[in-house]
Amino acid sequence: MTSLTLTHINANVYSVHLADGSHVGNLKRIGALWKFKAVGYDASGGVEPGGGPFTLLHNTALSKPDVLELNAKLGAGN
Repeated sequence: MTSLTLTHINANVYSVHLADGSHVGNLKRIGALWKFKAVGYDASGGVEPGGGPFTLLHNTALSKPDVLELNAKLGAGN
């Protein structure tokens, strides 16, 4: 299983990173729901919203910003 980590950005956003520090998305509060928003990068470093190694898990809902739940739902995505 991939070990994902959360970094607090503000009350409504956490960034999601692989164990090596690579940014792969954000966890955002949208209304009462927390949703994973995948992020990838092109060859020149430009951001590709919805892209990257977790594209198929874009918009996965979580109950709260919890690293255990995050890994359980997304850990197999990479």
